[in-house]
Amino acid sequence: MADEKRHLGAAEGFSRLFIYLTLTLGGLFTLLPFLWMISTSLKAPQQVMLLPPRWIPSPVEWQNYVEIFRMAPFGRYFLNSVLVTTLSTLGELLTTILAAYAFSRLEFRGRDLLFALLLGTMMVPGEVLLVPNYITLARLGWIDHYEALIIPWTASVFAIFLLRQHFLSVPKEVLYAARVDGAGDFRILWQVMVPMVKPALVTILILKAIGSWNAFLWPLIVTNTREMRTLPVGLTAFTTEAGTVYQLYMAAAAFIIVPMVILFLLLQRQIVEGLSRAGIKG
Repeated sequence: MADEKRHLGAAEGFSRLFIYLTLTLGGLFTLLPFLWMISTSLKAPQQVMLLPPRWIPSPVEWQNYVEIFRMAPFGRYFLNSVLVTTLSTLGELLTTILAAYAFSRLEFRGRDLLFALLLGTMMVPGEVLLVPNYITLARLGWIDHYEALIIPWTASVFAIFLLRQHFLSVPKEVLYAARVDGAGDFRILWQVMVPMVKPALVTILILKAIGSWNAFLWPLIVTNTREMRTLPVGLTAFTTEAGTVYQLYMAAAAFIIVPMVILFLLLQRQIVEGLSRAGIKG
Protein backbone atom coordinates (compact mmCIF):
# COMPACT_ATOMS: atom_id res chain seq x y z
CA MET A 1 0.00 0.00 0.00
CA ALA A 2 2.82 2.35 0.91
CA ASP A 3 4.64 1.50 -2.34
CA GLU A 4 1.49 2.19 -4.34
CA LYS A 5 1.07 5.60 -2.71
CA ARG A 6 4.74 6.37 -3.34
CA HIS A 7 4.37 5.49 -7.03
CA LEU A 8 1.22 7.60 -7.29
CA GLY A 9 3.01 10.52 -5.62
CA ALA A 10 5.96 10.21 -8.01
CA ALA A 11 3.64 10.05 -11.02
CA GLU A 12 1.79 13.12 -9.82
CA GLY A 13 5.08 14.94 -9.28
CA PHE A 14 6.29 14.11 -12.81
CA SER A 15 2.92 15.19 -14.20
CA ARG A 16 3.15 18.57 -12.46
CA LEU A 17 6.77 18.99 -13.57
CA PHE A 18 5.77 18.29 -17.19
CA ILE A 19 2.92 20.80 -16.98
CA TYR A 20 5.14 23.50 -15.46
CA LEU A 21 7.88 22.93 -18.05
CA THR A 22 5.35 23.07 -20.89
CA LEU A 23 3.80 26.28 -19.59
CA THR A 24 7.23 27.83 -19.04
CA LEU A 25 8.38 27.00 -22.56
CA GLY A 26 5.09 28.26 -23.97
CA GLY A 27 5.45 31.51 -22.02
CA LEU A 28 9.02 32.01 -23.21
CA PHE A 29 8.00 31.29 -26.80
CA THR A 30 5.21 33.87 -26.50
CA LEU A 31 7.62 36.44 -25.09
CA LEU A 32 10.17 36.07 -27.90
CA PRO A 33 8.58 38.64 -30.27
CA PHE A 34 8.24 41.14 -27.43
CA LEU A 35 11.87 40.64 -26.37
CA TRP A 36 13.01 41.00 -29.98
CA MET A 37 11.07 44.26 -30.27
CA ILE A 38 12.77 45.67 -27.16
CA SER A 39 16.16 44.48 -28.37
CA THR A 40 15.74 46.01 -31.83
CA SER A 41 14.52 49.30 -30.36
CA LEU A 42 17.87 49.70 -28.58
CA LYS A 43 20.12 48.88 -31.54
CA ALA A 44 22.17 51.08 -33.81
CA PRO A 45 21.06 51.08 -37.50
CA GLN A 46 23.94 48.84 -38.61
CA GLN A 47 23.03 46.16 -36.04
CA VAL A 48 19.40 45.73 -37.03
CA MET A 49 19.91 43.43 -40.03
CA LEU A 50 22.96 41.50 -38.83
CA LEU A 51 23.16 37.77 -39.53
CA PRO A 52 23.21 35.88 -37.28
CA PRO A 53 20.96 38.27 -35.34
CA ARG A 54 22.30 39.84 -32.18
CA TRP A 55 19.91 39.74 -29.23
CA ILE A 56 21.85 42.00 -26.90
CA PRO A 57 22.57 45.40 -28.51
CA SER A 58 26.01 46.87 -28.07
CA PRO A 59 26.12 49.77 -27.55
CA VAL A 60 22.61 50.38 -26.22
CA GLU A 61 20.99 53.22 -28.18
CA TRP A 62 18.54 54.86 -25.76
CA GLN A 63 18.53 57.80 -28.16
CA ASN A 64 16.10 55.87 -30.37
CA TYR A 65 13.32 56.62 -27.92
CA VAL A 66 14.08 60.31 -28.10
CA GLU A 67 14.33 60.24 -31.88
CA ILE A 68 10.77 58.97 -32.37
CA PHE A 69 9.43 62.20 -30.86
CA ARG A 70 11.57 64.23 -33.24
CA MET A 71 10.42 62.42 -36.38
CA ALA A 72 6.69 62.47 -35.51
CA PRO A 73 4.42 64.34 -33.06
CA PHE A 74 4.14 61.35 -30.74
CA GLY A 75 3.11 63.59 -27.86
CA ARG A 76 -0.04 64.58 -29.78
CA TYR A 77 -0.62 60.97 -30.86
CA PHE A 78 -0.39 59.91 -27.22
CA LEU A 79 -2.93 62.51 -26.09
CA ASN A 80 -5.30 61.50 -28.88
CA SER A 81 -5.03 57.83 -27.92
CA VAL A 82 -5.65 58.60 -24.25
CA LEU A 83 -8.69 60.74 -25.08
CA VAL A 84 -10.21 58.28 -27.53
CA THR A 85 -9.55 55.27 -25.30
CA THR A 86 -10.96 56.93 -22.19
CA LEU A 87 -14.14 58.32 -23.73
CA SER A 88 -14.97 55.27 -25.86
CA THR A 89 -14.39 52.96 -22.88
CA LEU A 90 -16.63 55.02 -20.59
CA GLY A 91 -19.27 55.20 -23.31
CA GLU A 92 -19.20 51.45 -23.83
CA LEU A 93 -19.47 50.79 -20.09
CA LEU A 94 -22.56 53.00 -19.88
CA THR A 95 -24.36 51.52 -22.88
CA THR A 96 -23.39 47.99 -21.86
CA ILE A 97 -24.72 48.34 -18.32
CA LEU A 98 -28.05 49.76 -19.49
CA ALA A 99 -28.55 47.27 -22.33
CA ALA A 100 -27.46 44.24 -20.30
CA TYR A 101 -29.88 45.10 -17.51
CA ALA A 102 -32.71 45.57 -19.98
CA PHE A 103 -32.08 42.21 -21.66
CA SER A 104 -31.64 40.34 -18.37
CA ARG A 105 -34.15 41.80 -15.92
CA LEU A 106 -36.75 43.88 -17.76
CA GLU A 107 -39.80 42.29 -19.37
CA PHE A 108 -40.89 43.72 -22.72
CA ARG A 109 -42.35 42.35 -25.93
CA GLY A 110 -39.80 40.90 -28.34
CA ARG A 111 -36.93 41.04 -25.84
CA ASP A 112 -35.50 37.60 -26.61
CA LEU A 113 -35.92 38.03 -30.38
CA LEU A 114 -34.20 41.40 -30.26
CA PHE A 115 -31.34 39.95 -28.23
CA ALA A 116 -30.97 37.06 -30.69
CA LEU A 117 -30.80 39.52 -33.59
CA LEU A 118 -28.22 41.52 -31.66
CA LEU A 119 -26.09 38.42 -31.17
CA GLY A 120 -26.45 37.67 -34.86
CA THR A 121 -24.63 40.88 -35.72
CA MET A 122 -21.50 39.37 -34.16
CA MET A 123 -21.24 37.08 -37.18
CA VAL A 124 -20.90 40.06 -39.55
CA PRO A 125 -17.20 40.83 -40.18
CA GLY A 126 -16.28 44.35 -39.14
CA GLU A 127 -14.61 44.99 -42.50
CA VAL A 128 -18.00 44.67 -44.23
CA LEU A 129 -19.27 47.70 -42.28
CA LEU A 130 -16.33 49.99 -43.00
CA VAL A 131 -17.76 51.55 -46.16
CA PRO A 132 -21.34 52.18 -44.93
CA ASN A 133 -20.04 53.50 -41.61
CA TYR A 134 -17.62 55.82 -43.41
CA ILE A 135 -20.40 57.13 -45.66
CA THR A 136 -22.62 57.78 -42.63
CA LEU A 137 -19.90 59.69 -40.80
CA ALA A 138 -19.00 61.65 -43.92
CA ARG A 139 -22.61 62.82 -44.27
CA LEU A 140 -22.57 63.86 -40.62
CA GLY A 141 -19.36 65.83 -41.21
CA TRP A 142 -17.43 63.87 -38.57
CA ILE A 143 -14.50 62.72 -40.71
CA ASP A 144 -11.20 63.86 -39.18
CA HIS A 145 -12.96 64.73 -35.91
CA TYR A 146 -12.97 63.07 -32.51
CA GLU A 147 -16.61 62.08 -32.95
CA ALA A 148 -15.63 59.63 -35.70
CA LEU A 149 -13.00 58.04 -33.48
CA ILE A 150 -15.17 57.73 -30.37
CA ILE A 151 -18.93 57.52 -30.96
CA PRO A 152 -19.08 54.47 -33.31
CA TRP A 153 -17.26 52.39 -30.67
CA THR A 154 -19.31 53.24 -27.58
CA ALA A 155 -21.35 50.02 -27.83
CA SER A 156 -20.33 46.36 -28.04
CA VAL A 157 -22.55 43.31 -28.53
CA PHE A 158 -19.99 41.03 -26.92
CA ALA A 159 -19.78 43.26 -23.84
CA ILE A 160 -23.59 43.33 -23.57
CA PHE A 161 -23.72 39.53 -23.80
CA LEU A 162 -20.97 39.12 -21.20
CA LEU A 163 -22.56 41.47 -18.69
CA ARG A 164 -26.04 40.05 -19.29
CA GLN A 165 -24.79 36.62 -18.27
CA HIS A 166 -23.45 38.05 -15.03
CA PHE A 167 -26.68 39.92 -14.34
CA LEU A 168 -28.60 36.66 -14.81
CA SER A 169 -26.37 35.00 -12.21
CA VAL A 170 -27.53 37.44 -9.51
CA PRO A 171 -30.16 35.65 -7.35
CA LYS A 172 -33.69 36.87 -7.89
CA GLU A 173 -34.14 37.00 -4.13
CA VAL A 174 -31.74 39.94 -4.01
CA LEU A 175 -33.91 41.85 -6.49
CA TYR A 176 -37.11 40.96 -4.64
CA ALA A 177 -35.60 42.23 -1.39
CA ALA A 178 -34.60 45.49 -3.07
CA ARG A 179 -38.10 45.98 -4.48
CA VAL A 180 -39.64 45.30 -1.07
CA ASP A 181 -37.45 48.11 0.27
CA GLY A 182 -38.98 50.41 -2.33
CA ALA A 183 -36.12 50.49 -4.86
CA GLY A 184 -36.93 51.11 -8.51
CA ASP A 185 -35.14 49.72 -11.55
CA PHE A 186 -32.64 52.57 -11.70
CA ARG A 187 -31.64 52.20 -8.06
CA ILE A 188 -31.52 48.40 -8.30
CA LEU A 189 -29.24 48.66 -11.31
CA TRP A 190 -26.68 51.07 -9.87
CA GLN A 191 -26.78 50.20 -6.17
CA VAL A 192 -27.42 46.44 -6.27
CA MET A 193 -26.53 44.90 -9.62
CA VAL A 194 -23.46 46.90 -10.66
CA PRO A 195 -21.54 46.36 -7.37
CA MET A 196 -22.19 42.60 -7.64
CA VAL A 197 -20.65 42.25 -11.11
CA LYS A 198 -17.45 44.26 -10.69
CA PRO A 199 -15.20 41.50 -12.15
CA ALA A 200 -17.23 41.54 -15.37
CA LEU A 201 -17.07 45.32 -15.56
CA VAL A 202 -13.29 45.26 -15.05
CA THR A 203 -13.01 42.66 -17.82
CA ILE A 204 -15.06 44.77 -20.22
CA LEU A 205 -13.09 47.88 -19.30
CA ILE A 206 -9.68 46.27 -19.89
CA LEU A 207 -10.63 44.51 -23.12
CA LYS A 208 -12.17 47.69 -24.48
CA ALA A 209 -9.22 49.84 -23.42
CA ILE A 210 -6.73 47.48 -25.05
CA GLY A 211 -8.78 47.22 -28.25
CA SER A 212 -9.28 50.98 -28.51
CA TRP A 213 -5.64 51.74 -27.72
CA ASN A 214 -4.37 49.33 -30.37
CA ALA A 215 -6.96 50.19 -33.07
CA PHE A 216 -5.33 50.93 -36.39
CA LEU A 217 -7.63 50.45 -39.41
CA TRP A 218 -10.54 52.65 -38.32
CA PRO A 219 -8.43 55.63 -37.14
CA LEU A 220 -6.43 55.35 -40.36
CA ILE A 221 -9.60 55.59 -42.46
CA VAL A 222 -11.40 58.43 -40.65
CA THR A 223 -8.42 60.74 -40.03
CA ASN A 224 -6.73 62.88 -42.65
CA THR A 225 -4.35 65.09 -40.65
CA ARG A 226 -1.48 64.29 -38.33
CA GLU A 227 -3.15 66.19 -35.49
CA MET A 228 -6.00 63.65 -35.31
CA ARG A 229 -3.99 60.45 -35.55
CA THR A 230 -3.56 57.97 -32.72
CA LEU A 231 -0.43 56.09 -31.72
CA PRO A 232 -0.85 52.96 -33.91
CA VAL A 233 -1.44 55.11 -37.01
CA GLY A 234 1.60 57.17 -36.05
CA LEU A 235 3.80 54.13 -36.70
CA THR A 236 3.45 54.81 -40.41
CA ALA A 237 5.78 57.80 -39.93
CA PHE A 238 8.72 55.37 -39.83
CA THR A 239 7.90 53.69 -43.14
CA THR A 240 8.85 55.74 -46.19
CA GLU A 241 9.67 55.19 -49.86
CA ALA A 242 13.25 54.47 -48.81
CA GLY A 243 12.17 51.67 -46.47
CA THR A 244 11.41 51.17 -42.79
CA VAL A 245 13.62 52.55 -40.03
CA TYR A 246 13.32 49.39 -37.96
CA GLN A 247 15.02 50.51 -34.75
CA LEU A 248 12.76 53.58 -34.51
CA TYR A 249 9.71 51.58 -35.59
CA MET A 250 10.33 49.11 -32.77
CA ALA A 251 10.95 51.89 -30.26
CA ALA A 252 7.63 53.46 -31.18
CA ALA A 253 5.89 50.06 -31.02
CA ALA A 254 7.32 49.47 -27.54
CA PHE A 255 6.11 52.91 -26.47
CA ILE A 256 2.60 51.91 -27.60
CA ILE A 257 2.50 48.37 -26.24
CA VAL A 258 4.12 48.70 -22.82
CA PRO A 259 1.28 50.70 -21.13
CA MET A 260 -1.33 48.11 -22.12
CA VAL A 261 0.92 45.21 -21.09
CA ILE A 262 1.35 46.75 -17.64
CA LEU A 263 -2.39 47.36 -17.36
CA PHE A 264 -3.16 43.77 -18.34
CA LEU A 265 -0.64 42.30 -15.90
CA LEU A 266 -2.07 44.36 -13.05
CA LEU A 267 -5.67 43.32 -13.73
CA GLN A 268 -5.36 39.89 -15.36
CA ARG A 269 -6.92 38.15 -12.35
CA GLN A 270 -10.11 40.20 -12.69
CA ILE A 271 -10.20 39.55 -16.45
CA VAL A 272 -9.99 35.78 -15.99
CA GLU A 273 -12.62 35.83 -13.24
CA GLY A 274 -14.97 37.95 -15.30
CA LEU A 275 -14.71 35.73 -18.38
CA SER A 276 -14.90 32.43 -16.46
CA ARG A 277 -18.21 33.37 -14.84
CA ALA A 278 -19.88 34.51 -18.06
CA GLY A 279 -21.60 31.19 -18.75
CA ILE A 280 -22.97 30.46 -15.29
CA LYS A 281 -26.56 31.14 -16.25
CA GLY A 282 -28.55 32.32 -19.24
